[in-house]
Amino acid sequence: RSHIPLSGRNPALQEALGIRPHVLVLNKMDLADPRRQPVSAGGRAGPGRGAAVVVTEPAWAQSDSPVPLQVVPMVAGLVADSPRYHRAESCQHNILVIGVPNVGKSSLINSLRRLHLKKGKATAVGGEPGVTKAVLSGIQVCEKPLMYLVDTPGVLPPRLGDVEMGMKLALCGAIHDHLVGEDVMADYLLYTLNKQQQFRYVQHYRLGQACDHIEPLLKHVALSQGCTQKVKVLTGTGNVNMTMLNYPAAAYEFLRDFRAGRLGRVTLD
Repeated sequence: RSHIPLSGRNPALQEALGIRPHVLVLNKMDLADPRRQPVSAGGRAGPGRGAAVVVTEPAWAQSDSPVPLQVVPMVAGLVADSPRYHRAESCQHNILVIGVPNVGKSSLINSLRRLHLKKGKATAVGGEPGVTKAVLSGIQVCEKPLMYLVDTPGVLPPRLGDVEMGMKLALCGAIHDHLVGEDVMADYLLYTLNKQQQFRYVQHYRLGQACDHIEPLLKHVALSQGCTQKVKVLTGTGNVNMTMLNYPAAAYEFLRDFRAGRLGRVTLD
């Protein structure tokens, strides 16, 4: 994803790719900060040898955007220019789609299939990690050249040595929210927004000024969004039902607004 052009790349997958021809697809470019270039030709974020980069916006998921149309000829060209992977007489291309969880692999396959074959989706998609649970059979996405894509489950490293990288992955939905904690993620998100001087949240939530601490922000979100919960309080005269602010629900709203782009265009890396 363009939110995390560095943190969103599994080092183990990068090592496995080696010099194999591959295309790095950074989707949802409209949610990334346009002032921060996600990929440099020779920099750390570069795709490497025998590779190309494509950046996409969500328009490709619904319409005939020219961006995904570049993927098929780009893949065919990379394979054709690599003698090691172009030995068979058959012109059929079988491409593996890999990446961390919940970055749009299945959506990309469905989009290419719809654009080139005018057919409906062939693989399930969802807004949380773990929708694709097994390696599926090849899905045809193009006739000329004949190309099949294989959808795969998202793969994360067994251990995330960098806590900050893990937080970035969680903010983008690559890790289930409850495994990290919505309140912890919201706190880190507020820290990141303030650090990058991204104060769109002040306008969005109609705050008087930027917040240095997460508690007053979540309190304001809970009050404005009606995030409340009823709890029983034990008193000397019996149980009393009280309505209290639901801070986890407010944190979830904060995270959802970020993921939808309502808090501005942000690049976490």
